[in-house]
Amino acid sequence: MSEAPPLPTLLVIPTGVGCAVGGYAGDGLPAARLLAAASGCLITHPNVMNGASLYWSDRRIHYVEGWALDRFAAAELALAPVASRRVGLLLDAGIEPELRARQLQAAEACRATLGLAIGPVVTTEAPLGVGLSLGPSGTSWGSLERPDALLRAGEKLVAAGATAIAAVARFPDDPDSEALAAYRAGSGVDALAGAEAVISHLLVRHLGIPCAHAPALAPLPLDPDLDPRAAAEELGHTFLPCVLVGLSRAPDLVPLGPHDGTAGAGPAGRFGPGQELTRAGGLLEASSLGAVVAPAGALGGEAVLACAARGVPLIAVAGNPCLLQVSGEALGLEVISASSYTEAAGVVLALREGLDPAMLRRPLRRLE
Repeated sequence: MSEAPPLPTLLVIPTGVGCAVGGYAGDGLPAARLLAAASGCLITHPNVMNGASLYWSDRRIHYVEGWALDRFAAAELALAPVASRRVGLLLDAGIEPELRARQLQAAEACRATLGLAIGPVVTTEAPLGVGLSLGPSGTSWGSLERPDALLRAGEKLVAAGATAIAAVARFPDDPDSEALAAYRAGSGVDALAGAEAVISHLLVRHLGIPCAHAPALAPLPLDPDLDPRAAAEELGHTFLPCVLVGLSRAPDLVPLGPHDGTAGAGPAGRFGPGQELTRAGGLLEASSLGAVVAPAGALGGEAVLACAARGVPLIAVAGNPCLLQVSGEALGLEVISASSYTEAAGVVLALREGLDPAMLRRPLRRLE
């Protein structure tokens, strides 16, 4: 009996909102691996996949930056799988010499050990001036004093042949802050995530190629009571390896016109669920999506709402609480509830096999 074709599935875990799963350094990876196995094709973003010095490479998982992920879900971009790409390294001029050397050593290690194509290296013309802040809800946010310097450095890398960009900006050190202590203890929010999103969004929107960010920070003193979810960030001098690995096979971002399946072009996209994913050069489009998985309290994001508007089955994971309370009930959305990512993977597998997930629950409602 032949295996069911892949069911392209979108996994969204919002950045900087304190998610119990995926709110730390790569602790969403086990969920992503399970959903990739269940679906055969998973599209997700760096916040889920990045584990500092730790990473997991899986050809069934497509690594797509958050701004591009929203555009993909809105049917404005398609994804074109690639075998490999050259990752340019963008370094903030505000990084001190020793810390800069550590970033370059991490890149050299990925070249020599993993065989990745990395380079050239470009340093911004001025320090980027990253600022960190928290919103009224407690979610993390950030600012950039010199976005122009960031974008010009990105343009130089593209002109020099880079097909993806790993950016490293100097982030403020605050080892004694209460927020950092709470995060390391497993009860806080990733204070860096909001500013990281600003940097990667700017680059991808301006350049149209895969980009992701790794912060440059001084190492922290040992904390013997560290929460396991924060441990990946304590292993090395940089957060760069996971970004380089993720970008090394990140798909091309292909703009779509009105005739190519953008919103309003009709329900029939170029491919149905699972079609053309195994053919070299085949595009993956939003019309192919068979499911979207997100925390039950964080359903207000652009990607989730775009999928819901097209009737893509929305799996809301109640077992991943966060600071937000934007539920399906609050938004008037029909959702399939899952208590955990294990249950969500079962729902995805049921959809892939053509089963109605409601038929696996009891009691069964009678037909009216």
